[in-house]
Amino acid sequence: MSTHKHKHIQSHKQMASSLPVDSTHRPHIVLFPFMSKGHTIPLLHLARMLVTRGITVTIFTTKANKPFIAQVLETCPDGNSISIIHLPFPSNIDGIPHGIESTDKLPSISLFPQFAAATKHMQPHFEMSLKNLGNVTCIVSDGFLSWTLASANKFGIPRLSFYGMNAYSTAVQHSVTVNQSLWGPESDDELITVPGFPWIQITRNDIDYPFTQRNPSGPFHDFIMESFVTSINSYGTIVNTFQELEPRFIDYINREMKPTPWCVGPLCLAEPFGCSDKQPNGSNSSKWITWLDQKLLQGCSVLYVAFGSQAEISTQQMEAISKGLEQSEVNFLWVVRNCESNVLSELGDKVGDRGMIVTEWVNQMEILKHESVNGFVSHCGWNSVLESICAGVPILAWPMMAEQPLNARMVVDEIKIGLRVETCDGSVRGFVKADGLKKMVKELMEGEKGKEVRKRVKEVGAAAKAAVADGGSSWRTLNELINEVESVRNKGKSDGEM
Repeated sequence: MSTHKHKHIQSHKQMASSLPVDSTHRPHIVLFPFMSKGHTIPLLHLARMLVTRGITVTIFTTKANKPFIAQVLETCPDGNSISIIHLPFPSNIDGIPHGIESTDKLPSISLFPQFAAATKHMQPHFEMSLKNLGNVTCIVSDGFLSWTLASANKFGIPRLSFYGMNAYSTAVQHSVTVNQSLWGPESDDELITVPGFPWIQITRNDIDYPFTQRNPSGPFHDFIMESFVTSINSYGTIVNTFQELEPRFIDYINREMKPTPWCVGPLCLAEPFGCSDKQPNGSNSSKWITWLDQKLLQGCSVLYVAFGSQAEISTQQMEAISKGLEQSEVNFLWVVRNCESNVLSELGDKVGDRGMIVTEWVNQMEILKHESVNGFVSHCGWNSVLESICAGVPILAWPMMAEQPLNARMVVDEIKIGLRVETCDGSVRGFVKADGLKKMVKELMEGEKGKEVRKRVKEVGAAAKAAVADGGSSWRTLNELINEVESVRNKGKSDGEM
């Protein structure tokens, strides 16, 4: 097990080297993201960070996902150092249409367990490719691809897990689980003080089913537990956060959990501005960027609204959002899924040029960085939170699923970079009425509380940029990780030759 506990034992001069100090060859790191855009994009950003350090990167995916990955990486400064290998994705999965190879294209997120289980059939192809690659320094695998640990062990390669979660939600969920805090309250909305963090209170509704149960079971529970067990037995975890953002929670993970966390984020800062929405001649190719440019010329402030590609929102709730945005009188850019757009057919006529609805995939970081965007109604997926921080845009938190309710509490109560939507019954997962949304949108964009969180998020954004800059905490940690896995790999080879 690594002894890395955020102690930078090497000198700053040594850490500044592009390649590990004792390496005589170019390190080679394999990245294997889970087949979901929210899981894939951060690891593509990590790929950028690695190649700028002189490292060869191989990314594994499936045939249907390869074009998206190639597009995101096409502006990478050292594209020759990155290769993409696509593996066959299993067909004839019960309930999943042929050709669906990414969770954001599933007919329903309820099919996730079957989809995730099907990835295990890729293991023989993965191992054959690993064998052909030869010398690999380490494998960074999405935590949901738990079977990659056995493959890594087979070839004596260190494996690191990546979940895309922050330290706050990981530590809080671990604390209430090991202390059985969720079993006491009668109500799902009764506040529980988190052991070890007495200033934090959550409810049972902040944790996803079935982990709120005394004896959780079922396919999803089994899948998550298998992922966690393989992560515990891996060399470490890559965490998309930075030391200055959540030091208490990083310290908790170092002290109470395994394996070692390596905080190297925000990874989104590796992404060059506007790379995915530009034509080769450099002009803007997207209608939404053109629309935002017009709003900037008009001196208008824009609210960005997006709930990710996984959340399933009821027709009634979509109608309430539509009405709330209409009544708020703010300019807004709302990204929706295709299946939701039919509910909004009349909204465009009602708001005219004040609003734009987009159904295509967008480069969210480019939108958030646009000078006209001054607020973000977000589901609080961790990628979105980090992108908002790095762009200096405050959040109106509206969690939908997974660890998002905990992220929302972090955003509002812990780091204070956003406000929270008001549900009609005050519960975590309650319905949000149009007038409640209107009230909080106006507060975020024009109110005193909005001004406070806008000032705060710009301060946190500056700290994020400092963390990944030369000499910053995340910059040093990533260099240290590269040195350490290279040393471990070389030692393993030497031991094997003796």
